[in-house]
Amino acid sequence: MSSPRSGPYVCGIDAAMDVVGGKWKALILWELHHGGVRRFGQLRRGLPGVSEKVLIQQLRELEEDGIVHREVYREVPPRVEYTLTTQGEALNQALEPLGAWGRERITRIGAHRMGDPS
Repeated sequence: MSSPRSGPYVCGIDAAMDVVGGKWKALILWELHHGGVRRFGQLRRGLPGVSEKVLIQQLRELEEDGIVHREVYREVPPRVEYTLTTQGEALNQALEPLGAWGRERITRIGAHRMGDPS
């Protein structure tokens, strides 16, 4: 489980990277931003290559950090849905310039992945 570091942050980027660090968290944010409400299976299909264990861990950490909301519906079988919180939406807005930089880099070096130029 994720918990805030005990020491002080060096800068704002340090504090932000503490929340979105790692390969999958930013991609989870992107998937929730573009897909809206998502169930676990939908997220997993939208993120090829992520293991179930890692996705569960990353979602829990994002939930603990107040970025993702997890809603459990008491049905049979149980239904769980994930959405971005207000803080998650704000974080996505903050990451947008980084995404634009990355798209420019993809074009510059011609390194499209999985056939998606965005």
